[in-house]
Amino acid sequence: MSLPRPALDPELRDKLAAFPLGVDLDPEILAQMRQYLVPAETYLEGRPVDRKDLQVPSTDGAALPVSVFRPVAPVANAPCIYWLHGGGMVMGDRFANLDIPLEWLAQHGAVVVTIDYRLAPEVGGTTLVEDCYQGLLWIAAHAGELGIDPGRIIIAGASAGGGLAAGTTLLARDRNGPAIAAQILICPMLDHRNATVSSQQYARDPGVWTREKNIFAWQSVLAGHVGAVPSSVSPALERNLAGLPTTYIDAGSAELFRDEDVAYASGIWAAGGQAELHVWAGGFHGFDAMLPQADVSTAARSARSAWLSRVLNAIA
Repeated sequence: MSLPRPALDPELRDKLAAFPLGVDLDPEILAQMRQYLVPAETYLEGRPVDRKDLQVPSTDGAALPVSVFRPVAPVANAPCIYWLHGGGMVMGDRFANLDIPLEWLAQHGAVVVTIDYRLAPEVGGTTLVEDCYQGLLWIAAHAGELGIDPGRIIIAGASAGGGLAAGTTLLARDRNGPAIAAQILICPMLDHRNATVSSQQYARDPGVWTREKNIFAWQSVLAGHVGAVPSSVSPALERNLAGLPTTYIDAGSAELFRDEDVAYASGIWAAGGQAELHVWAGGFHGFDAMLPQADVSTAARSARSAWLSRVLNAIA
């Protein structure tokens, strides 16, 4: 028996109907989906941006590709956006949805750094979030060379990237650095248990990201993991959300991550922290990335950017 659930925003519903999305994930489908990557040049066309590609070593010696984007006319002591891509922790690359942080580069003269953390099922457990943490360490250690203000490092990510941003922030808190000024968690993937009401409501459709796909992704990440799942991997498990930087969280009302995202914001408030939460009526998972011109998508992006402006102004 299916649960009643919030309807899709009418504009999003009509536009989504043009996309073939009803396929569940399995190893064969995953291999096919990994072939469809949007090159960075697609996002960079017409933007006055300099790009530099580097590599950062992981804790086990693997080379992690990193790209640094900065304005052609850089500002001194710029803020930094550390961008972690989505893809369920099983697909995608560092250029996924790059248009989001590049908007902040244009608005604030920010330096954008994005990393290719390794993907499940080839790696699993804490490896993905530790890769992201190594990227943060590298940014802090090279702040002078990057031309950034180490006091204005913002970590941001969408979906899996949002979950990894939350996990990386927990590691930074528990390991006493590097300092993170704020975190932006866009429809973050926070909970491996798939036990919320919204997870049950959106079991198989809309098919952008469903409970069935989410189960496959988490099983890929946790295959072979022994013992309790760390909160750095599944941040919804963290019982103490004190000491986190100011946080922005948004999600759609018509997506499976809605309830875990609301709970995470509530946990931050309960611990005395600051969080801004937006749940966009009728938004499916990743709606503003997939359909950025829709009215609700424009509103979501504008609200997110306005919050970032307020944060950066407060710590300038």
